[in-house]
Amino acid sequence: MCGIAGFVCNDILQKDTLCKMLEVLSHRGPDGQGSYVDGKFNGGHTRLSINDLEHGSQPLYNESRSVVVMYNGEIYNYNSLKVDLESKGYKFRTHSDGEVICHLYDEYGLELFSMLDGMFSVSLWDKNKQTLYLARDYIGEKPLYYFQLSKNELVYASELKALKEHPSIKLKLNKQAIWDYLSFLWIPEPQTIYKDIFALSPGYIISINNEETSVKKFATSDKKLVPKNKKNLVNYTKEIVTKSIKSRLISDVPVGSFLSGGIDSSIISAIAAKQLKQESKKLYTYTVGFEGGEDPYGGDNDESLYAKEFSERIGSIHKTIKVRAKDFKAILSDFVYYADQPFGVSSGLGIYAITKQAKKDGIKVLLSGDGADEMFGGYSWYKYLNNGPILEKYDNDISFHNSLLPVDEKIDCMSNLTPQKRAWAWHYYASEKDKVNIFSENFAKNIQSSIRFFEDYKVSSSWNAVDFIKQDREFYLPNEMLRKADRMGMANSVEVRVPFVSKEIYDFVGPLKYEQLIQNGDLKTLLKKGFRDIIGSEVIDRPKHGFNVPIDLWLKNDWQDLVEQAFNRDSLLHKLDIISSDTSIDFINNLLNDREKLHGHTILCLITLDLWLKKEYETNSNYC
Repeated sequence: MCGIAGFVCNDILQKDTLCKMLEVLSHRGPDGQGSYVDGKFNGGHTRLSINDLEHGSQPLYNESRSVVVMYNGEIYNYNSLKVDLESKGYKFRTHSDGEVICHLYDEYGLELFSMLDGMFSVSLWDKNKQTLYLARDYIGEKPLYYFQLSKNELVYASELKALKEHPSIKLKLNKQAIWDYLSFLWIPEPQTIYKDIFALSPGYIISINNEETSVKKFATSDKKLVPKNKKNLVNYTKEIVTKSIKSRLISDVPVGSFLSGGIDSSIISAIAAKQLKQESKKLYTYTVGFEGGEDPYGGDNDESLYAKEFSERIGSIHKTIKVRAKDFKAILSDFVYYADQPFGVSSGLGIYAITKQAKKDGIKVLLSGDGADEMFGGYSWYKYLNNGPILEKYDNDISFHNSLLPVDEKIDCMSNLTPQKRAWAWHYYASEKDKVNIFSENFAKNIQSSIRFFEDYKVSSSWNAVDFIKQDREFYLPNEMLRKADRMGMANSVEVRVPFVSKEIYDFVGPLKYEQLIQNGDLKTLLKKGFRDIIGSEVIDRPKHGFNVPIDLWLKNDWQDLVEQAFNRDSLLHKLDIISSDTSIDFINNLLNDREKLHGHTILCLITLDLWLKKEYETNSNYC
């Protein structure tokens, strides 16, 4: 695990440009640095030592040293790939999982990336061809950003803040990205907060040489047969999930796991604890518990007692991190910095708090249950996807998450929306109408609707129920869940591994029908049937409860001063003419007291945007 950065550039740059870029990425790899220079190519990495602690430093080379690899991530099937390569005569210098990439390139060329089971962003320099290849994993666990200087010049890095250290990059805010941000709580890839800086899309590869730069997709889904027998389907689910969890335990350092007490983290923790016990090792488990208050979606949001009871069952070394509003407020500035660009997903504060504690405990690897809901049909609203149309009764800017209406009334409200608008309404927050009222008229000029992301997804207007789940896998999962896990883990130099998003699982669930994922309204049917004997009925049958931070409650009380700072006339939101002159503190307070809708996360987005802008304009002078 590390951060990577570099550039292919014709100009003679300041000698320390690469060093500055790597220094910014030191939190992604505090255990060492490495670099390589060949003509106009300058590349480097920062290392977090997890595998092959003594010899795993980068760059990594093929036998002739004509292929130079620096990468961020983990290759979980490297042992089997290594055995195959050794049988073909390849000699390995290290036990690092990344060295297989060098030799696979010699043997298979760029097809190598489709052979990897893992999370990665890779820079591969072919010295003979004077060509740089940049590749990102199939699903999008590891980030990679780039700025094109010219047709044969490019700068890349694991984080945007490292790109800003390159003197040739001029920054300009992306107004469209900010508009979209309030709907999703994050900026959808491939766009970023900056114009002309882009995220490399999952499963894609960039090649750049003296002639040109090209971008193409390298990854495609394996069309595996889905078992027709329901019993076989359950058994296969159990088999591949267990395999994925065990493969993600490969580590020369202690391993931990998030443990909420729910199905997903309990499955991972139970399998991991059993496997590590066989190796005479212990699993460390962590959970966050809230002190006081109920979440706005209903019910006590502290599940730490369930997590503690389950940890005792599996014999893990467990720790509960109790938090209050003031605790999350104290880390909000760090949250904004390490998110790298505006990010308003409040549950990320919990990930940050846990990884910070794990780092103190000497834990560098944590397993996460993220992805299970998207893969196996677990979100609470999925059970309503097959509901027939009902006459529309409410305004179209009501969504499942921003409304305080009873569930049946929410469904009524959404029933006559187009499939594209319904895709927004199932999962997201600020509507186009909300944003027109918040942003300034000048800022909103030439802005496109955020619904365009769903219009691009399906050409046909006739979505079926499973299409909404598939769209979540392709859009929501990498942009929110995987980004949150990566940024908030690496903020504290902790690698978060996500077993439920292995390529094998992703390919398996792709062809499944809605009725195979959700049977008679029962969410995550395959996981529940497959792992009931391992985690127990008390976990399986407990009502689902997501990690809901009571943001609406906090903004009215302990966080009220953050509202005042963001929306007073001296804030950058006003000075940069982002929000309307009428968008005052009184206006925001009225939103917080809306009896029909929840606006807390929308307001949190604007607060974090203001905090991000303050940091940005205090530390950067290269805006055009």
